[in-house]
Amino acid sequence: MAGRGEPPEGTPEGLPGGGEDEYRSVVFDESFVRAAPFQEFSAQERMREHARAVRSRPAWSVRRSSKQALILVLLLVLAFGTAIYMGVRHPYQSASALRTEPLRTTVVPLAPRDRVPGDKPSELFAHSPAAHFRTGAAGITMPPTGRTVHFSDSQVGTALDIAKDYLVKSSLAPDVLAGTSVHSVRVLIDPDQQAQFDRSVRTPSDDGRHSISGWLVRLAPAAVLADPDVRVSGTFRFSEIDSGTIDVVSDHTFSYTLRPAGPAAKADGASLFTVRRELHFRFDRDDLRTHRAELLVSYVQAGPLACSSDTSVGFQPLLAGEKASGKGPAGTDPYAVGSPTAALCGTLDPSAQPSR
Repeated sequence: MAGRGEPPEGTPEGLPGGGEDEYRSVVFDESFVRAAPFQEFSAQERMREHARAVRSRPAWSVRRSSKQALILVLLLVLAFGTAIYMGVRHPYQSASALRTEPLRTTVVPLAPRDRVPGDKPSELFAHSPAAHFRTGAAGITMPPTGRTVHFSDSQVGTALDIAKDYLVKSSLAPDVLAGTSVHSVRVLIDPDQQAQFDRSVRTPSDDGRHSISGWLVRLAPAAVLADPDVRVSGTFRFSEIDSGTIDVVSDHTFSYTLRPAGPAAKADGASLFTVRRELHFRFDRDDLRTHRAELLVSYVQAGPLACSSDTSVGFQPLLAGEKASGKGPAGTDPYAVGSPTAALCGTLDPSAQPSR
């Protein structure tokens, strides 16, 4: 028996509520029909199968559209979540991110024309260009900072702080100067460059890549500090390379007073040893977060040294009363194969030495 509101043959015309006007606002589109849980048999099917007037549709056909909609929603959520994660993890990563390069080093020994003058450390400083330098880390002064297009003022300041920290650890730390430890320097180097640094420490070479003097200041065992106070002066400059990279260039001069190792050294037998280091640092956002730096270029001048001095293993300064040998730079064979080994050497200007 048909239920109320569903007469099998429809409402007769002419009765109240009959005709098409009552149902004209109801539209049964194809999706509505397909989603119906019941389907009416045709007349032939009812005669042949003696079936009921309606049959249940397969559950999968009923739920197929809802499953597809659910899958689509899940895919959209997954794509949206991935986009958010990548934006948080690498918010400014450039499509052309720069690859970490090996450090390139140039170390130039400066040979004195005459014997190295000796005196008390205070007198050496007082009569040298380092007289007005500040002492230790105080001499590594920071420039005014400012934001760049893609880096905030605090991020620029962080890059400068890391560069200063590297200079302090690699140029002023007593254990680094004496060659007893390099750990404090190594932890400040980008992990991709640490293998190069380790090789420079274990097997230094004058090949422009593995000179220990390109990374830090190391004194030969024959020379020790006559005064722990090192005079320093220099500058920083910074620039943005792209949306994810900032460069810092440091140019500093370090003046040390040295004496021969051993208790027999005279109080007035100290001498001045000067190292100028120009370092090119590069920082990405991971470097700023982990307090590490990538070193691109290290250009060093140091003296008084003999031109024949092997600076790849560290510095062997000429001390008070010593004089550079008459040998010039090592000879070079242009027909030799392998890495070039031409030595660079300069003359230490007399004005750089203490004067009376």
